[in-house]
Amino acid sequence: MPFTDQTSPNAPIREKMEALIRQKQQEITKGLEALEPTARFFADSWSRGESAGGGTSCVIQDGEVFEKGGVNISVVYGSLPPKAVERMRADHKNLKFPKEGNIPFYACGLSMVIHPKNPHAPTTHLNYRYFETWNEDGTPQTWWFGGGADLTPSYLYEEDAKLFHQKHKDALDKHDTSLYPKYKKWCDEYFLIKHRQETRGIGGIFFDDFDDRKPEEILSIVSDCFDAFLPSYVPTIEKRKDQPFTEEERNWQQLRRGRYVEFNLVLDRGTQFGLQTPGSRVESILMSLPATASWAYNHQPEEGSREAELIQVLKNPREWV
Repeated sequence: MPFTDQTSPNAPIREKMEALIRQKQQEITKGLEALEPTARFFADSWSRGESAGGGTSCVIQDGEVFEKGGVNISVVYGSLPPKAVERMRADHKNLKFPKEGNIPFYACGLSMVIHPKNPHAPTTHLNYRYFETWNEDGTPQTWWFGGGADLTPSYLYEEDAKLFHQKHKDALDKHDTSLYPKYKKWCDEYFLIKHRQETRGIGGIFFDDFDDRKPEEILSIVSDCFDAFLPSYVPTIEKRKDQPFTEEERNWQQLRRGRYVEFNLVLDRGTQFGLQTPGSRVESILMSLPATASWAYNHQPEEGSREAELIQVLKNPREWV
């Protein structure tokens, strides 16, 4: 559904982004609940304290379709000490060091991870966010958008991968046909499990430090990417959620979830930043982890199997559209 901007025309871009993520949280949870016969999302609101912001985690657990998932929004603000700025500058080139003391900041975003129960139904992740720091007079000093969406199947279905990529390509192509190839490549590189030399899944789109256009234009791009998600994912879950599976396929799903945990805890910048930031809510940060996962010593899938087919794609990312 297109973004219904009810803020004033002259409202700061941060207010418009906050309105967008609040609308999309409602749309996404309703869209996913339509697939789930028993479980429902429950909202858990939290606060960082007076004048520091908070958020709402919408979580679903133990459903017939979704084993675990969350669609979380956060709107937080406060001050960044110089050490935090130094850490962030490694990934955000435009972040400025304070002349003295701390830097006032504002950050808002929607972060989502969904782990279906059926091994043939893929896990998915989505995150879109906005960050800015302020000058002493309250005007923006540095700002950027970041985010993306990606798909992590345990079993490869080419039509599912093509649908996911095509919908996100279409959303970006509305604005600039050079964006999808760049963001698709960025996604493959970002979600690489370096110690395994395999990607976490079959990719999607990813971008960060996006500030080289007018903020209103970037907000429109983010809004269209949000709108690409449900059409790129719901049809796949409808096809896969009731597909028969074996105990061996369930075990393979657990091993792939183990890889998901490895990436999120060892490599993901968002997880690391959240856990290192005073006052962060650990439950919301670690919501992305699956309810169950497993590891097996030196597990090697049988040559020519569907499990081996997936590993080949994870080690050699493909162009899906």
